[in-house]
This record gives sequence, C-alpha cells and structure tokens, in this order.
Amino acid sequence: MSAAASNGVSNETSSSKGISPKITLYTNHGCPWAHRAHITLRALNIPFEEVIIPLDRPREPWYLKVNPRGLVPSIKISNGILEDEILTESAIVSTFIAELFPSPTFWPASHSTPTSALERARISFFVDTFIGKVNGLLYPLLKSEGEEKEKLGTELVQVVEKEIEPLLEGAQPFFGGKESLTLAEALTAPFVVRYRAFGQKGLFPKSLLGGLDALPNYSKWSQALHEQDAVTYIFDGPAVADRTAERIAKMKADGK
Repeated sequence: MSAAASNGVSNETSSSKGISPKITLYTNHGCPWAHRAHITLRALNIPFEEVIIPLDRPREPWYLKVNPRGLVPSIKISNGILEDEILTESAIVSTFIAELFPSPTFWPASHSTPTSALERARISFFVDTFIGKVNGLLYPLLKSEGEEKEKLGTELVQVVEKEIEPLLEGAQPFFGGKESLTLAEALTAPFVVRYRAFGQKGLFPKSLLGGLDALPNYSKWSQALHEQDAVTYIFDGPAVADRTAERIAKMKADGK
C-alpha cells in the first residue's frame, strides 16, 4: 500500500536511504486514544502492522518494556535512520505520523505555504478546546443517573454550542474548510462517534443527541465523520457501548 498521492502525502520524508518505513502499532480497537492513531494511519494511507494489547488484564512484561505506562497506543518505527524507535501517547504518536508523512490537507508541513503555520495552530486550538472543554464531561456523564445525567447532558450540549460550533463555521464538511479529514478530526473523532453509540445504548440522555443534532455546524461535521472509513473501520459502536456499560456498572458496584 502506498502512502500517498490522493492525500497529497510527500514521499520525501516517508523513507530514508530508499527504505520504506516499518511501523508497528500497539493498540486496542476499543480504546478511543488508540483510535486516534488508527484514523491518522488510515487517512494517510500508511501501511503498518498492529499488535493488539488486551486492556482487561495486567500488561505482559514484554509490553511494559515497550511502554512502561502500559497504555496504548504506542508505535515502533524503523526507516533506515530510525531503528526500532518507540513513541507513546496518542496525540504525540498521531502528530509524529502526520509530520513524517506531511499532507497539505491533513497536517501541512510548517513552512509549506505562507498559511500552513496558521492552519496548524488552528487545528491545535480546535483539538485543545474539544478535549479540554467538552471531553472532560464524558465520564461524569456516563457515571451519572436521573436528573444529574440530564443536567450534565444539557451542559455538554451547551459547551459544544459555545466552544465548538463557532470553530466549525466553514467546515466543508471537515475542519478549516477541508473536504477530507485533517488531524483535527483524527484527534477528536474517536469521542464524537462514541457519543452517538452511547446515546443509542442509553448511556447518554436522548436530549443530548437531539441537542447536538440541532447544532448545524456540529451535526454536519459529526455526520461526515460517521461516514468516513478511516474513522469507522475498527469501530464497533454497539460493542464499545456494551463494554462501557459493563465497566460503569462494575465501578458503581465497587463504589468508585
């Protein structure tokens, strides 16, 4: 598989000394943070090997040598100059991949155009806003019940309307007026698709999905994400929602 032309990916940095990079992704298909790396690799059409790390039991000693924190994703990369280099943490992994395979639409090289640095800054601000302002409400909402759940659901919609809706003005349908995925989507889509899956499972109040659907910019953007193979190819919404429901029930039973 070629990392390439249709996405505007430069081949100049994708290999060294004529050697195609070898990338191993340590991942779990149920983890939203690992999902970020999957979207990035798929959107840029980059070949890789994957190793599934079970998250429902203690990590194997060999994996703790790869990532002492035991988290996913991690990547191992060799390209003729780099030799079995390890990177961890989802935003770092995804951004590194995007830097290694620069694309004018996905994540432009910093000096590729007079506006590329500005585009990168705006993508970074969007992701920081989404994760910092919106996603922090995710787990409190999942664990809540009754009136508290409705209250937090309303709060999440209000935050999206205030913080995210204006930033999606001009999306075509993706961030910054792009017609294809950008790093902004790669780093936020894993959570957006989970919102719908959790709502359909009853983990979110119905009013939340209705409220988000009423936001014109966000709803168009969200729908476009759900239609992208790079976003959905590893994502099994019902299974993720079922596992999340089981985990929340266990946490409540344990008094956490």
